[in-house]
Amino acid sequence: MKRAAQLQPLSRQHHLGLNISRHAKECPDKPEDISKHWHNLTAYLNDLQSHFEIEDHLIATALLPYSISQPEVASALTTLDEQHKSLHALMVQTQNPANSQSQNISVTQVQKLATLLYDHIRFEERELFPIAERYLTTAELDAIYTASPDSVTRPDESR
Repeated sequence: MKRAAQLQPLSRQHHLGLNISRHAKECPDKPEDISKHWHNLTAYLNDLQSHFEIEDHLIATALLPYSISQPEVASALTTLDEQHKSLHALMVQTQNPANSQSQNISVTQVQKLATLLYDHIRFEERELFPIAERYLTTAELDAIYTASPDSVTRPDESR
């Protein structure tokens, strides 16, 4: 799928998430596999804090004025907010000190987090980013690119 150059760094970050979540969705009910997949999922999500900030503060904020007159934008922003809250809530719930980290993580929790992450990435790639490409100005898209981590930007990208 062709993606605006300014959104390509975010899409590159999504590629790893899709791979991690797809494998975790098939996690067998064995302690070592549960621990490995949980670690991979939570490490990936913890590394994406700037990614989430870009989505929440740059993309959502720039799209907000369109949500009044464009139902597809309003729906996408609601979905984005709900998914981010769900991902965060599941991670916080399971990282509660009383849970003693991954020792009490079940295969069901791994698969739930993997499914939430997988569905979230698919939503962004299939719905949110195409909406952003339609409604955001070049300057707004450039701000997204500029805010993207250097590790996923490329000097040869034409923006």
